[in-house]
Amino acid sequence: MNKQELDNLVKIGKLKTEAATRSEFDGLVGSARSRLADSRNETLSPDSRFDLAYNAAHALALAALRRLGYRSENRYLVFQALAHTAGLDASIWRVLAKSHDARNLAEYEGRSEVDAQLLIDLIRCATALETALLALDPPHDG
Repeated sequence: MNKQELDNLVKIGKLKTEAATRSEFDGLVGSARSRLADSRNETLSPDSRFDLAYNAAHALALAALRRLGYRSENRYLVFQALAHTAGLDASIWRVLAKSHDARNLAEYEGRSEVDAQLLIDLIRCATALETALLALDPPHDG
C-alpha cells in the first residue's frame, strides 16, 4: 500500500486526514457484511440485490480508507484508492467504478435496469474486498 499516493491526494484536497476509530471501522464492516450477505439472496429483485451489493462495497472501501486515517466525500475516489488502501488491483475497482456509474444512473436519472453480469461481478468484487480488508489489521483508537 502506498501511503504517499494517499498523502498526495490530501495535498490537492481530494482526501482529508482524520484519525481512524475502531468503532467506526467495525460499524462499516458489520453493515457491509450484512448487506453483502443479503445481496446474495436470489429471492430479492435484481435492483435490491445491486443496491445492497453496491452499498456493501462502498462501506468496505470506506472502511479500508478510514483504517488508514483518511476520509473522502467522493464515492468514486474511495473505490479508486483500493490499490493503496486494501492492496487490490485495478480490475476490482474498475468493476466498482462501473457499478458506481450504474448506481448514479438509477439514483439520479431513474434508469434501474440491472445488468445481470454486472451484479455477479459486483458481488464477486465486494467479496474480494471483504476478504482483503479482513486480512488487514483494524485501526487502534488512540
